[in-house]
Amino acid sequence: MLALVRQHRAEAHAEGVLTGQTPGAAAAAGFRRLLADPAHRVVLAVLPGPIAPDGGHGGEVVVGLAVLGLDQLSVVLGVPQVTVDNLVVHRDHRRRGAGAALLVVAAAHAADLGAAHVVAAVGGHEAERQRFFARMGFAPLTTRRIVPRETLTRTLASWQRGGVTVPVPRRVPVRRRPVARVVPLVDVAES
Repeated sequence: MLALVRQHRAEAHAEGVLTGQTPGAAAAAGFRRLLADPAHRVVLAVLPGPIAPDGGHGGEVVVGLAVLGLDQLSVVLGVPQVTVDNLVVHRDHRRRGAGAALLVVAAAHAADLGAAHVVAAVGGHEAERQRFFARMGFAPLTTRRIVPRETLTRTLASWQRGGVTVPVPRRVPVRRRPVARVVPLVDVAES
């Protein structure tokens, strides 16, 4: 599973944005916390493998995973949504139904929770992943931005030092529709 997560982060170019240098033990501990968290469900796509962990035949090989959750704000608003984060399929097993199988579980999880929507997180630069979700019927929803905490702290401190408060988001100016004018028609017979 950790190899799939590393693959996903590399393909998503997240290594430069997220920490990415997490030691293996810390990543494994993080996965254990995630698996124990009742608010999340980790789903695996597996294929029969040639060798089982005990040395026999018949083991399984993990070829994909997805982390499912329930968007808390959507619950507060009364319209629960299931989130699909980090859906990843091993590059050697793509276009064989593993991603769709993971989404089948996401849809069933949404039905179990009474959620009317499933929301997937996809980076804007992940063209292959964007196409997959579009083929599955997902539409663009929002843009998420990320900033290192230290950068945000420096930016906010700069605003405060300048004596300027953090700006209030600007409202988009209301565009008025042109008012229809009534133009009298000249009767051709009169002219």
